[in-house]
Amino acid sequence: MRQSLAVLALALLPLAAAQAPRSIEFTRIVDLSHVISTDIPLWPGDPPVELEPVAEFETDGYYLRRFSIGEHSATHMNAPNSFHEGGVGIDAYAPESLVVPAVVIDVRAQAAADPDHAVSLDDIAAWEAEHGPVPAGSVVIAYTGWQAKWTDPAAFFNEDVDGGMHFPGFAGETTAFLLSERGIAGVGIDTHGVDPGQDEEYATNTQVLAGNGIVLENLTNLDQLPATGTTIVIGILRLYEGSGTPVSVLAFVP
Repeated sequence: MRQSLAVLALALLPLAAAQAPRSIEFTRIVDLSHVISTDIPLWPGDPPVELEPVAEFETDGYYLRRFSIGEHSATHMNAPNSFHEGGVGIDAYAPESLVVPAVVIDVRAQAAADPDHAVSLDDIAAWEAEHGPVPAGSVVIAYTGWQAKWTDPAAFFNEDVDGGMHFPGFAGETTAFLLSERGIAGVGIDTHGVDPGQDEEYATNTQVLAGNGIVLENLTNLDQLPATGTTIVIGILRLYEGSGTPVSVLAFVP
């Protein structure tokens, strides 16, 4: 059964003001976030996830835990100040900027053939030949198939003998095109980085966040999304001057 949810209009940039009201038509909701536990894959050098009970039913009459997690762990969103000194923190994103349309680019075949695959202009051209131009104001999500490796951190990061990581992401020139020619709101991916593991310049992160855009990493359940028509709602922890935050991302699927 199709349902409707009235929401504020989508801004082209995450810090822009809201526009006219609109509605989301959806038939189901998909959770794009991984469950947070102490054994999730963590970027080398990031702090461990800690879940410590501080109150128990037996002694306190209720249950409560303290948790600790890095700002860029689990399914998360990066903030401009993580790549640009003086950039805004995650707390600066307006609520209406976190409700955005999403398109999904399926590059599983390319990533299976080459774990260092960078989403290319050819990939975008092939997608647009089938679905039309990438809509302005949308988040472009790369479905690489890496979500299936989440429970195996070694496979997820795919490090070589020298510690270099091998996982797919977006090519910098592709991101530049999507920002300048398609006016996208941001990018997302099911790996630990929108930049390929071998990209030490972080070309996609730096470009998107220079415009206060959206960067989502470690997404999951992308196999349940259509190529077009989905609206995502990003629930952030509004951490003061946070460099990022774990997020709950819900997809409203038409």
